[in-house]
Amino acid sequence: MGLVVFLLVLSILVFFHELGHFSVAKLLGVKVYVFSIGFGKMLFEKEYKGTKWRFSLIPLGGYVKMKGQEDLDPSLINKDPDSYQSKTPFERILILLAGPFANFILAFVLYIAIGILGVNALSPTIGKILPNSPAAISKLKKGDLVIKIDNHNIKTWNDLSGIIKMSKQTLTFYVKRDNLIYPIKITPNLTKTKNIFGEDIKKKMVGISPAPKIITIKYSFFESIEYAYNKTYESSKMIFQGMGKLIQGVIPANQLGGVISIGTVISNASETGIVALLLTMALISVNLGVLNLLPIPALDGGHIMFNFYEMISKKAPNKQVLITLTVAGWIILFSLMLFGVYNDINRILLPSH
Repeated sequence: MGLVVFLLVLSILVFFHELGHFSVAKLLGVKVYVFSIGFGKMLFEKEYKGTKWRFSLIPLGGYVKMKGQEDLDPSLINKDPDSYQSKTPFERILILLAGPFANFILAFVLYIAIGILGVNALSPTIGKILPNSPAAISKLKKGDLVIKIDNHNIKTWNDLSGIIKMSKQTLTFYVKRDNLIYPIKITPNLTKTKNIFGEDIKKKMVGISPAPKIITIKYSFFESIEYAYNKTYESSKMIFQGMGKLIQGVIPANQLGGVISIGTVISNASETGIVALLLTMALISVNLGVLNLLPIPALDGGHIMFNFYEMISKKAPNKQVLITLTVAGWIILFSLMLFGVYNDINRILLPSH
C-alpha cells in the first residue's frame, strides 16, 4: 500500500509540474507532441487534440515534448510559428518558469486545505523556565498559557517564538493561569543558541520551552490563505537555505536522501493521516519547484539561464557548448540521485550511523 501511495503522490506532483509547462506552451501557440508521466518504455498512451498523453515505466519524473525543443540534436530544431524555438527568449522563459510555479501553486492550495482541515501544533503553554532568565525574573510560571503578546493573539508556540525573535523592546505577555488573565512584562535577551543546521547563532529569547501539549488549529478560508502563503514561503526559504548549507559543507553529504527516503516519508505520512500526507505532498512540491530552478543545464533553471544569456547577448548559445553542458547536467543529476540512494541504503543497513 505504501508503494501505491508513493507512486500516486509522485505522479500527481509531476503531473502538475508538467501541466504548468504544457499550459503556458499552448497559450503561446507552441505545439506539444507528448505529455508524459514517467520515463522509458510507454505503458499507456492516448492522443487528444494533437498531444500524446502518456504513462511510462519509470515513474521518477516526467516531461513535455514540444515542437522545436531539441537541445541534444540541433539538426531537428525548426523555426515554424508553432515551434518552441520560434518564440522569444522571454516567452521561452515563461514556459520554463511555469513548471516550478505550478509546484508552488499546488503547495499553496494544499496548505489552504490543511489549514481548513486542521493543523497540529505545539500549544503556547509554558513547560519549562530557565533559572535567572528574563522569564524567571518576570514571574512567569510553568503551565501558564500565553494567549496574547502585546496586540498579537497567540494560537501556537510558533506564534509566540516568532514574536520574541523579532522583538525590539519589552513585551507584554497575557497569560491564562487558574482561569485568570495576567499581564506580565518581559524584555527578551540576545542569547547564544543553535539554528536548525547546528550553527551557532544569536537570537532574542526569554528562557522558556513548550509543554509537550499538541493542539489542533483550524483556520477559516481567509485565514488559511495567509497560513498557506506563510508556509509556502517558509518551506521555500528553508529548502534554499538547506541546499546552500549542503554546498558549504555545514550539512554532511551523508544527510542527502534519495527516492527511498522520499517513499518512506510519504508512506509513513499516509499511515498517520490525510493532513500529514497533504503536508508531505506540499513540502515535496515546494522542493520540486525549488530544485527545478537551480541553474543546472538539464533542469528548467539551466534552460532559463541559457535564455537569459540569449536575451542579454542577442545571440543563441553555441550549440556544441549547449549540448556539452546539458549532458554534464544530466550526469550531475544522475550522480546525485545515485548518491542519495546510496545514503538511503546505508541508513537501512547501518541505522545506528
